[in-house]
Amino acid sequence: MKIDMHCHVREGSIDSKVGIEEYITILKEHGFDGMVITDHDTYNGYRYWKNNIKGKTHTDFVVLKGIEYDTRDAGHIIVIMPEGVKMRLLEMKGMSLSVLIDLVHRHGGVLGPAHPWGSKYQSYANTKRFYKSPELIKRFDFIEVFNSCESEESNQGARKLAYKYGKVGTGGSDSHKPACVGRGYTILPKHVTCETELIQLIQKRAPIEAGGIAYKGTTKEKMGKVNQLLVYSFWFYNKAGELWKRSRRNRKMDSENPIDPIDPIELYYIEQAKKE
Repeated sequence: MKIDMHCHVREGSIDSKVGIEEYITILKEHGFDGMVITDHDTYNGYRYWKNNIKGKTHTDFVVLKGIEYDTRDAGHIIVIMPEGVKMRLLEMKGMSLSVLIDLVHRHGGVLGPAHPWGSKYQSYANTKRFYKSPELIKRFDFIEVFNSCESEESNQGARKLAYKYGKVGTGGSDSHKPACVGRGYTILPKHVTCETELIQLIQKRAPIEAGGIAYKGTTKEKMGKVNQLLVYSFWFYNKAGELWKRSRRNRKMDSENPIDPIDPIELYYIEQAKKE
């Protein structure tokens, strides 16, 4: 089964120029059987699919729910939770990587770094956490080893990282424009119909393949050295967003505990997140 495991759609990402129906149409033309929607810190793109398209059109195509979470200390992390598990905290950016791992694993999900050797601050291996807490990489379930918007050097570094730690390697386009859709792929050894089935394949370390063709029309390539301004702008944007979301996140924890309130282990994780 051929799927794209890193997709940004217009209905969930303000910087995406591809609507979900157009996205699916292009993927099907390239022989894909499914996709994982991974918008930044929101499930709105998937909600649009579920409420407006699912069961009506593209019934031969599998659309799965994921998210690209912006941590406060380790860049972008792709998270996939079992269907039916609603984690509102995942739509509130800024948790630390260690707390994120605990929450995701506690609820049966899997996670791994997107473009780990990509831009500074946005990518795990280019953050201080990578060097300060090397043990955390062992807790990832997969590593994105091919991203069509990354350089060959970046993707090679990701593959070496996955090989060194024995992690499943995934691939995705990271598309924000129609011309980029379908350039990154993940080949699964069997057909999946839901998030849980994909999670099980990853947890069992099934023989999953990843690859694709690099996209040469990225904004950072066009900007050249000026792109460094975007990198530092992202740091300020992410830091401000984390501080703003921290307050909302704590209020949400107090008013809408996402799990059974009598669970002492989960309450411990929530209290840890509040202290950060």
